[in-house]
Order: sequence, then structure tokens, then C-alpha cells
Amino acid sequence: MLLQLKEVFVNEGRRLDVGYSLPMNDFDINGDYPFKSPVEVSASAVNRASLVELKVKAVFDYTTRCDRCFDEIVKRFEFTFVHGLAAKLANDENDDYIETPDYTLELDEVVISDIVLNLPSKILCREDCKGICPECGKNLNHGDCNCNKTPVDSRLEILKQLIDD
Repeated sequence: MLLQLKEVFVNEGRRLDVGYSLPMNDFDINGDYPFKSPVEVSASAVNRASLVELKVKAVFDYTTRCDRCFDEIVKRFEFTFVHGLAAKLANDENDDYIETPDYTLELDEVVISDIVLNLPSKILCREDCKGICPECGKNLNHGDCNCNKTPVDSRLEILKQLIDD
């Protein structure tokens, strides 16, 4: 969505509110397409004392596999992002503001970047997920397996403690 922000930039106190659905079903993350439904986006750009602030809220369901047990899960995320907007930046190294040449901003690019950068690196089906058995691959959340649980050689016990933690 292309935001036309000239009225906001030239009028102190002016506000622009938008809301829309952003389809991301063709967006690939590590060979998977986790956005099965559109991202619901609401945004507002406000001129306060000649500083334009963009506040974006993104709500979406993220379909992926648990990083421990590999069960498919759907997590609901709600992110809020705040950015300063500037018509022109003095240098290209300023990460505090987004430059809006011609008083326009492609909001979809901002939303997609913010979502990808803020997704957790590890997603679990639940905090106490037991994972899978390293011997047979059974999901231990669904019950114990029948694998041999022989005691570890006492000389290697310290290594087992590292793995268990």
C-alpha cells in the first residue's frame, strides 16, 4: 500500500490512519510458506511538532513446525512498530528514520521487513515441549517410547548433564 503523506508532513497535528489486509501467502521463509491467511495491518502517521511518527500494528497467524518435536503449530502474533519519518535524510547511515521521498511510503515493504526481523528464532508448540526421542524419533509429548534407557558410563555423566540442560 502506497501512503501519500504530503498532507501529514506539511500540516502540524495532521493524522493519517489506514487499515488493510496484506496477503503474504507467497512469502517464503526457509523453504516454507507460513502465512496461510493475510496479515491484518493498521497504521497511523501523525505530525507532532513537525516530526512525523508512523505506528504500525500487524496481527497474523504463523503456521510452522515446533523446533523441538516438529508438530505443525499455528501461533498468533501481534507486533507493534514505531518509526520516525523524514522527507529527506542528511546521510544514508541514519537508521532512526525512514526516508519518504516525494512524501510517499510503500507501507508493505516496511511491514514485511519488521515482521521478518521480529519473528522469534525458536518457536515451540509449548514451553515444556519434550521434543523427540533421539533413538527412535517418537514425539515424547505423546508418551514415552520403548527405547533402551541404559545408564550412561559414569565417566561421561558430565557430558550427559550438558545435553539434558
